[in-house]
Amino acid sequence: MQFEEIAKIAVFRALQLGDLLCAIPAVRAMRRHFPQATITLVGLPWAKQLVERFPMYFDAMEPFPGYPGLPEQPYSVQDMPHFLARMQTERFDLALQMQGDGTLVNPLIELFGATYTAGFYTEASYRPPGGLFIPYPSHVHEVCRHLLLMQHLGIPHQGLDLEFPLTDEDYADFDALGLPIQPGEYVCIHPGSRAAWRQWPPMAFAYMADRCAELGYGVVITGTTEEMPIVSQVVRYMRHIPVVAAGKTSLGAAAVLIKQAKAILANCTGTSHLASALGTPGVIISMDGEPNRWRPLNKSSLATIDWIQTPDLKLVEKALTSKLALPLSIEHHIDSV
Repeated sequence: MQFEEIAKIAVFRALQLGDLLCAIPAVRAMRRHFPQATITLVGLPWAKQLVERFPMYFDAMEPFPGYPGLPEQPYSVQDMPHFLARMQTERFDLALQMQGDGTLVNPLIELFGATYTAGFYTEASYRPPGGLFIPYPSHVHEVCRHLLLMQHLGIPHQGLDLEFPLTDEDYADFDALGLPIQPGEYVCIHPGSRAAWRQWPPMAFAYMADRCAELGYGVVITGTTEEMPIVSQVVRYMRHIPVVAAGKTSLGAAAVLIKQAKAILANCTGTSHLASALGTPGVIISMDGEPNRWRPLNKSSLATIDWIQTPDLKLVEKALTSKLALPLSIEHHIDSV
C-alpha cells in the first residue's frame, strides 16, 4: 500500500465504550502512519462524543444505522440505502473492518465502495479480494488483535496504552455534582454491566463496598441511569451509606470521578478500560469467560479476577486491599502481554 494513495480512511466499529477504547492504539498507529489522511469513525450514534474527545485521531463521524444480526442497536431497512449512498459518495481510499470476525459485516464493508478494504475473516465468512484481510485472531487481547491488522498493513504500532483525554468541561461537570468526597479518599464501585449475565452479584459488591468503608474510605457507587436497579440493590445490601453518583454523571464527569479515586471495583469492560486509560488502580471481575481478551493490560495496577474459574470473595478482598495500599499517583504503564 503506497503512502500517498491513502487520503481518506473509514474505520467501522459500531460498538460500545470499552470496544472503542481498545481500538485507540490501532487508530493512533494509523494516524502516525497517515498524518494527513482524514479518518472517519463509522459507529453507533453515541460515539460522536468520543470522536470529539479524540480530534487528534478522528476527523469525522458517520452514524451507523444498524444492520441485521448486529445486536448493538435496532435498525430500519429503509435507512440502509441512504447510509450506503453516503458512504459511496465519500470515496474512501481505505475501509477497515474492525467490528468482529467478519461473518456478518464483511459484505457490508465491501458495499462502502472504498478503493481498498481490510479487516478480519474466518473460514466460514466472506473474504474480500485484495489480500488485506487476515484470519481473525481469536485468542489474543482485543487491543493486540487490531494492532496485528495494522502490522499486516505495514503500519508500525505506537504502543499498547489506552487513552481518555480529560477536558475542562469534564472537570466542570464533575465539580457541579458537589459530591462530598476528596481525591484519593474514596473507592468507586461500579456494579453495572450492559449484559446482565456479566454482572457480579450485588451482594458481593455490597460486601466489598462495606470493607472499603471499614478501611476508612468513602464509597461512591457509579453507573448509568439504566443501571440504577442494580445500584439500588447494592445500596440496600450495604451496612454503610455510600455516595450514589450513578445516573448523575456525564461520561466526562464519570471519568474524572474514576481518575481521582483511590481504587475501583467493577465488572464492566467499558469501565475497566476507562480506568486503565486513566491509570486508576483496582480490581476487575471477569464474568464473561474471556479474561485474557478483555482484561486491562496494565495488570500491575488493575488486577483481573476470573470469577468463572475462581469464585472466591476472599481473593477479591485481598486483591483490592493490596491496591488500596498503592500510592495515589501511580505510574501508568502497560505490562508485557
